Amino acid sequence: MTDVTPPDVTTHAMAILPEDLPTAGSFFKPHRIVLLLIAAALVFCIVWFMRWDWLPQYLPRLGYGIVVTLAMLFSTSILGFLLAVPLGLVQVTGPWPLKALASGFCTIIRGTPLLLQLWLLYYGLGSIFPQTGIRHSFLWPYLRESWPYGVAALTISFAAYEGEVMRGAFAGVPAGELEAARAYGMSRWTLFRRIWLPRAIHRALPTLNGETVLQLKATPLVATITVIDVYAVISKVRQDTYITYEPLLLLALIYMCLTGILVVAFRYLENRIPTRGA
Repeated sequence: MTDVTPPDVTTHAMAILPEDLPTAGSFFKPHRIVLLLIAAALVFCIVWFMRWDWLPQYLPRLGYGIVVTLAMLFSTSILGFLLAVPLGLVQVTGPWPLKALASGFCTIIRGTPLLLQLWLLYYGLGSIFPQTGIRHSFLWPYLRESWPYGVAALTISFAAYEGEVMRGAFAGVPAGELEAARAYGMSRWTLFRRIWLPRAIHRALPTLNGETVLQLKATPLVATITVIDVYAVISKVRQDTYITYEPLLLLALIYMCLTGILVVAFRYLENRIPTRGA
């Protein structure tokens, strides 16, 4: 019987020479150079042949619109995540009435359009509040504005989607880690704060990245209730100048840059968090 020796995987891996590894210069392949030249030509044509004389006049408004967009994004994402944590946790550990309420909330919000929710809050509650005692309270100067309804709608939507993500993240934390923490003598709050929640957030980070990008793309909906974000500013530019393509191309570039910054920030955060073995 012939003795067949399996190949040594370690030796094979060590046989990879440094010159076989990809280098920075290997990125500039002929086809990539052609694509870069085409992209540069497109940018040149957009800058040179299209009308941009309106841009200096609207730069301050665009800056204000970007600030409003970022404020809506970060405030609703943070508030929504703070709501998503108990929504996800109660679906894993809570009694069945709370589980049913949390699950029903996530199902209803995820099953209806965000624009519909926004209009129900703004045109529904917004029309009821003036007929109640709230009109004479300290809340009325805020509730008569449109931005609180935009913040509420985006926060509720983000909480519903991320609540389902956190439910899976909490359920996916290995039970052995929780049992080890209990055996070590940790209280429930200490176990949740030091073990369960950090591990769940780490598992949910990639999905949280995608949900935050989707939240950024949902912020233009607040322009339908007169919130002046960057989309509303671009719409005003189109109405004033009767120019169609240039403002839309600029808007696309702004959202692409903001999305790229979000993706890089989340990748950096993921790399900074140490990965522990399950």
